Amino acid sequence: MSPLVRKKRERYTLPNRYVLLILTIICVVLMILSFSTNILSTPLNTLSGYALVPFQKGLNSVGTAIIDRVNNLKTLEQLTAENDELKKQVEELTKDNTLLQQDKYELTKLRELYELDAEYEEYNKIGARIIARDSGNWYSGFIIDKGSDDGVRVDCNVIAGSGLVGRVTDVGPNYAKVISIISDNSNTSGMTLSTGDNLIVTGSLKLMDIGVIEYSQLADPNDQVGVGDKVVTSNISDKYLQGILIGYIDTINIDSNNLTKSGTLIPVVDFRHLEEVLVITDLKHVPDSNGY
Repeated sequence: MSPLVRKKRERYTLPNRYVLLILTIICVVLMILSFSTNILSTPLNTLSGYALVPFQKGLNSVGTAIIDRVNNLKTLEQLTAENDELKKQVEELTKDNTLLQQDKYELTKLRELYELDAEYEEYNKIGARIIARDSGNWYSGFIIDKGSDDGVRVDCNVIAGSGLVGRVTDVGPNYAKVISIISDNSNTSGMTLSTGDNLIVTGSLKLMDIGVIEYSQLADPNDQVGVGDKVVTSNISDKYLQGILIGYIDTINIDSNNLTKSGTLIPVVDFRHLEEVLVITDLKHVPDSNGY
């Protein structure tokens, strides 16, 4: 660098000590003005308004969002806890309702058995529960939880609902097998209660699908038997006690011989929903050839 240029630069450059002195004086003056007057307050306020307010709004928005999030989490936790508690209450109420329905159902069944017991009070009876049954939709054959130790014997009559179910065919110490009157190989001697005319009731699982079973050999010379008449066990039956209700006449047809009638009847027992039965421990007494 030429000496001439260096001299010109030194002419226009202030020493550092002068720069520091000038800045110090400016700061002192600004401090005096800040404390003694409000000349700088308005510009500073305006500057802070532009610079700090948006920043503060942003912080407030973030803080509010965080607080709302925390509150929402607390509310969600509370709602979850309340929902779990309500679920527990619903489960308990459902369980209690189921138990009440079962108790009501069992009470209804027991009341039916009690009324049936009173209807045939002349016979000795014991209650039994069905513990197994044949396959299919109907209780055509089943096993009960009472046996010879309880006084059950072969050919004991079994009743439920409003009348005859069937009879015992096999007995063990603590169980017994029962064949019902709707079984395909079952034949029951019956009679119409209104006229005393005899007939044969024959089981039919096929017909039970429409709610009926068959009867035949009805002798009704005076045409007095009508639809709806009661059919009970006959006095000439060798297996069943007399007078136990079987069902009601549903249809009547005249046989080809023009001497007898046949048709269908509706059993009084619900053979689809059996659970408890009554076993009559008295057997039908049929005199032998000597009259005993």
